[in-house]
Amino acid sequence: MVSKRRLSKSEDKESLMEDASKARKQPLSKKTKKSHIPNEVEDNDNVFVKLLKTSGVILKAGESQNQLAVDQIIFQKKLFQTLRKHPSYPKIIEEFVSGLESYVEDQDSFRNCLLSCERLQDEEASMGTSYSKSLIKLLLGIDILQPAIIKTLFEKLPEFLFEKMTSDGINMPRLIISQLKWLDRVVDSKDLTTKVMQLISIAPEYLQHDFITSLPEILGDSQHADVGKELSDLLMENTSLTVPILDVLASLRLDPNLLSKVRQLMMGKLLSVRLDDLPVIIKFILHSITATDALEVISELREKLDLQHCILPSRLQASQSKLKSKGRTSLGNQESGGQDCVILLFDVIKSAVRYEKIISEAWIKAIESIDSVSEHKIFDLAMLLIIYSTNTQTKKYIERVLRNKIRSGCFQEQLLQGTFYIHYLVLKDVCPSILSLAQSLFHSLDQSIISFGSLLYKYAFKFFDTYCQQEVVGALVTHICSGNEAEVDTALDALLELILLNPSAMRLNAVFVKGILDYLDNMSPQQIRKLFYILSTLAFSKQHEASSHIQDDMHLVVRKQLSSTMFKYKLVGIIGAVTMAGIMAADRSRSNLTQGRTDLSNEQCTQVTTLLQLVHSCSMQSPRASALYYDEFANLIQGGKLAPKVLECVGQTIFNDFQDAFVVDFCVVPESDCPFPVKALYGLEDYNTRDGIAINLLPLLFSQDFAKDGDHMTSQESGQKLVSPLCLAPHFRLLRLCVERQHNGNLEEIDGLLDCPVFLTDLEPGERLKSTSAKEHSFMCSLIFLTLNWFREVVNAFCQQTSPEMKGKVLTRLKHIVELQKILEKYLAVTPNYVPPLANFDLVTLDVTPHTSTAGSAKIRKKGKIGGKKRKVDGSKSSSPDTLSKEDNSECDPTPSDRSQLNKEFPGKEEKMSVSLQNYHTFFRELDIEVFSILHCGLVTKFILDTEMHTEATEVVQLGPPELLFLLEDLAQKVENMLIPPVTRRVPFLKNKGSRDIGFSHLRQRSSQEIAHCVVQLLTPMCNHLENIHNYFQCLATESHGVVDGPGVKVQEYYIMSSCYQRLLHIFHGLFAWSGFFEAENHNLLYSALEVLASRLKQREHEQPLEELLSQSFHYLQNFHHSIPSFQCALYLIRLLMVILEKSTAPAQNKEKIASLARQFLCRVWPSGEKEKNISNDELHALLCIYLEHTGSVLKAIEEIAGVGVPELINSPKDASASTFPTLTRHTFVVFFRVMMAELEKTVRGLQAGTAADSQQVHEEKLLYWNMAVRDFSVLINLIKVFDSRPVLHVCLKYGRLFVEAFLKQCMPLLDFSFRKHREDVLSLLETFQLNTRLLHHLCGHSKIHQDMRLTKHVPLLKKTLEQLVCRVKAMLTLNSCREAFWLGNLKNRDLQGEEIISQNSQESTGDKSEDDMPSQVSKSKITEDGEEDEASAEEKEQDSDESYDDSE
Repeated sequence: MVSKRRLSKSEDKESLMEDASKARKQPLSKKTKKSHIPNEVEDNDNVFVKLLKTSGVILKAGESQNQLAVDQIIFQKKLFQTLRKHPSYPKIIEEFVSGLESYVEDQDSFRNCLLSCERLQDEEASMGTSYSKSLIKLLLGIDILQPAIIKTLFEKLPEFLFEKMTSDGINMPRLIISQLKWLDRVVDSKDLTTKVMQLISIAPEYLQHDFITSLPEILGDSQHADVGKELSDLLMENTSLTVPILDVLASLRLDPNLLSKVRQLMMGKLLSVRLDDLPVIIKFILHSITATDALEVISELREKLDLQHCILPSRLQASQSKLKSKGRTSLGNQESGGQDCVILLFDVIKSAVRYEKIISEAWIKAIESIDSVSEHKIFDLAMLLIIYSTNTQTKKYIERVLRNKIRSGCFQEQLLQGTFYIHYLVLKDVCPSILSLAQSLFHSLDQSIISFGSLLYKYAFKFFDTYCQQEVVGALVTHICSGNEAEVDTALDALLELILLNPSAMRLNAVFVKGILDYLDNMSPQQIRKLFYILSTLAFSKQHEASSHIQDDMHLVVRKQLSSTMFKYKLVGIIGAVTMAGIMAADRSRSNLTQGRTDLSNEQCTQVTTLLQLVHSCSMQSPRASALYYDEFANLIQGGKLAPKVLECVGQTIFNDFQDAFVVDFCVVPESDCPFPVKALYGLEDYNTRDGIAINLLPLLFSQDFAKDGDHMTSQESGQKLVSPLCLAPHFRLLRLCVERQHNGNLEEIDGLLDCPVFLTDLEPGERLKSTSAKEHSFMCSLIFLTLNWFREVVNAFCQQTSPEMKGKVLTRLKHIVELQKILEKYLAVTPNYVPPLANFDLVTLDVTPHTSTAGSAKIRKKGKIGGKKRKVDGSKSSSPDTLSKEDNSECDPTPSDRSQLNKEFPGKEEKMSVSLQNYHTFFRELDIEVFSILHCGLVTKFILDTEMHTEATEVVQLGPPELLFLLEDLAQKVENMLIPPVTRRVPFLKNKGSRDIGFSHLRQRSSQEIAHCVVQLLTPMCNHLENIHNYFQCLATESHGVVDGPGVKVQEYYIMSSCYQRLLHIFHGLFAWSGFFEAENHNLLYSALEVLASRLKQREHEQPLEELLSQSFHYLQNFHHSIPSFQCALYLIRLLMVILEKSTAPAQNKEKIASLARQFLCRVWPSGEKEKNISNDELHALLCIYLEHTGSVLKAIEEIAGVGVPELINSPKDASASTFPTLTRHTFVVFFRVMMAELEKTVRGLQAGTAADSQQVHEEKLLYWNMAVRDFSVLINLIKVFDSRPVLHVCLKYGRLFVEAFLKQCMPLLDFSFRKHREDVLSLLETFQLNTRLLHHLCGHSKIHQDMRLTKHVPLLKKTLEQLVCRVKAMLTLNSCREAFWLGNLKNRDLQGEEIISQNSQESTGDKSEDDMPSQVSKSKITEDGEEDEASAEEKEQDSDESYDDSE
């Protein structure tokens, strides 16, 4: 071995620096004096040359490769043996190396030695690989030569440091360093490491990168730690080497502490590094993560890694993606480079989360733990989508996190839009996973989650390629055909949005959408309407050949459905045809989808009118189909989308048809065989002249209804058009909308219909009610229903007219509606099983039989004269028209009188029955949202004119309480239907859809935003009415001291005003609870609504912040609590205040006010009477929960109710209530008990378990809290001795077990380390709890002896929990060195009264010691008492187990 002089690090560095400076001064290539001939063999007496030749290497001069005559391994073996066996060994090694040094003085020779040798041997004879190593590499493989060769190389290397490349394109420093890579063995790895690190410190920067990245291939494992430390020091000094250093550190086996230190350094620089360096830095950070610090590191990483700002220019790139590349500027190149870095970064992250489970889980947990909405980033959502696509094991976890974030409002559309907008190139690669996620979200029951899934589809379609767009459309079509109502609605809305977003792309996928036509059977009318709108838009919005096949298919489907004799198919045809006509004849001046098209041509107009005439002719013989056609056509006109040219074509026909069918001269009373005298009633003018008109209702109804038995085919046989009173209201709606649209809202042409009378008969029943037949009762009910629907449509038509006279007439019509409803209630009370004529016609089936809440009378039901089941069966039979198939008319329009004839005489009809018209709301025509502008009306002066148009008299009309209640009830229903989401439940496949929308089909064609806007416009008049009603009750309270039935109190008026109060609060609550206010586009609407409320307190000043408006609105609404007339109103007011409070960022200050208000309502005596609803258990449960959830101390509140209110109730007479809490009666005790037990358990479960690290004060506070909780529990448990009804015992078993479990988990750890310092307190707590568990044990025995399955199912779990408590107390005593204080005892089975339960099992297994004998032993130690009790419970658990099985058998 050649002896080496070991230099210190600094000396070596200095020598290398000197060598490098010398190299700069002298020529870099020392050519030999003689010139070499190509392929000339080196001939030299040199030992180096001779030994190589002997061993099998022939050195070549010039640029030729050195030749290897033998295999590489054989050469190394020969040379090694030659050197070892040489007589002058080890001196021969120095001579050999000297020969090498002199030989490589020539640059060409040196280069040849560094390049691979040429093989002279056949490949088949070669033992090694076909790759030939260089001469230097072969020599480095010989251990005795390696140190000297390495030294020579490092001495030669400085000569080339500043020469970037030789003339033949070879980089000499890189070539030299490459010789040191992948050596089979390094003799002195420490020395080699030192040399390489010194070389790195002096090399130019471009070579430093190469040398550093080569380190893992050069170094042995033993040197990794030293190199890692030196590289980390270099990292702090030179940031330009960050990328190569981190790349190498990730490849070395290093100490975790060192990696953590470097990681922290990189985390600190993360915000300032170049985007190009980011992928490597993130790769290193993720590589250095361990299971213990994963969550912490990822949380810090997601906070500091804000790609949104790193690649801001890429937003421009998204909008410029369609530009040609030649038009790009240098900025575009930068954008592209930045986007490439981000793609590379996500590739690094994908790789990490795919192969490292701890990283993916930590990343999801980090996102899951964020609470604030504002802290969520675009990067978070992108990461969830990336992990979802790369790691299949975490899919369920991610879906759960996403659902929770969506429900809480953390992930909203704006965040999702930003995610796709910035990272669309990254997300494009995971498109299938995004669609899979969207599909999973669509299957949720929560509408907000389904909507988020819809947004995923929308943005995938917008940002991804054609293939993905096709997949999106296919997935949405699958959802539409699924049969789930919420899925179908959202998918249809999504498709419609895609058409508006990118019509041309949707046309390419129209063939998929067309396939939905095969699944129309399971769709509601509203969904059918949407589908045909989508298809019509695709087919007719642009005239080109690609759309013609869709048009043909749609025409075929529509004609086929229209020609069907079954109404459910005819319905599809009518809705489809009218929707098609609407798109074909769309008003070009308003439509966005038809921009660039000319006005409607005559040919197109003819096509539309022909289609409408086809629908009209196909529906003429079915009144229900005709009415549906009129309604659909009217909705089309109301939407304002129909071209005026089409209206001109059909307008006059509509007018003439209506006039011929329903309008007759006032002076000519139609002749008919009607047994009722025909009278013109409800006229608003004095009709003495012959010019007056009237609505021909009674004769039409009679001719259709009573005369149907004999000759119902005569009208059809004679060729006359079939006229049905069922079409009166729909036809008029179509007429007035047509006139309104043609004359810009002016209805002078038809204003005579507002005040004209109706041909009816005397409607007031009087004494006739008992004498007339059931058939006549049904006829009168139908007549009143039709009259009411006529008046409702009249009010719809003229409600927006501005003249005082018209307003007065509309108010009068409202009064007529209210009067008729009272008369109708009387008739309905004596007409059981009556099914009214339809008023809403877009129903697939006729199973809308009214739920007749004939509350009357309990006596009848008890006697069994009428059975609920029988009535239901009869009703369903009478309302199943699908069984009729002979004739279209009889099938589509079964009349009520026919059905009523099937029913037998009702035996108890003399009894008084109460009927609620709320159950019949689907049989009334829908009021338009514009009708509620009547709420603005104050006093209206109506002028009565004489024949010469001079004012003869004036009459003052105003909106009275009954009319106000009528309007508010309807508005409340609309608000609840549109703004409050339904309770979502899974709908069985093939079940009829849309039952919630019956009676709201016109309303449902508007968006919830429109409805909310309309209600906000009505807030001012509603506040006026609310304040007036408040003043009414305030005055009433002053005059009659709050007694409802006191002298001078008009009971009827009182209850109407009370109902108005409730409806107003209901509407306010529905509006402010609308989830749409959380969306950014509706913030201004919320601001406007709150401004209205705040301005009622004081005049509006300059712009106020939202928080201030919320506070003022809360204060304004809170002021109404003094005048609340009923418990239902009180609950609505509390809920309204809570909804206002939810929108505040600082709700704590008003939280206590809600608790105080709830307590006041619980402590108030509420009126009760015949018409006043009693407090329902659900309402009381809700208010009590609100009180306990908002109060400052739940335990004190429970203690007050259980310790003060309940004893008062026990000591009061049977039907009395507690004086402190008048709402607490014997009937409502179970509600109070259930809520108190549930809230007590919920409170203690939410208390954090104490730890030994907590301060002494914290321990004392928690111990005191648990003392209060156990005391409350004790008070509640002991109430079962007085109130032992089954519901109370069930609550006690259920929540008693949960409380004991909470005690085990939350309290016992606290007692473990509090026992020594607070011995007496702990013993007192356990002593009290012991008595409670004993009573629970007795309750188990009581449940089993009574064999009540509802109670006994809780017994095993409760006994198991009591056994766990025994073991836990024993463990606590052992921990505190009190094991000897614990002993066993046996408890006998006893009932609630303490009486022993005798059973064979208990007699055999009971020990000698009875429970009564224990006190003498218990007195020895309180600890013993606790241990005895709990262990006894455990013993009894085993003792009673057989008994519980016996009971179950």
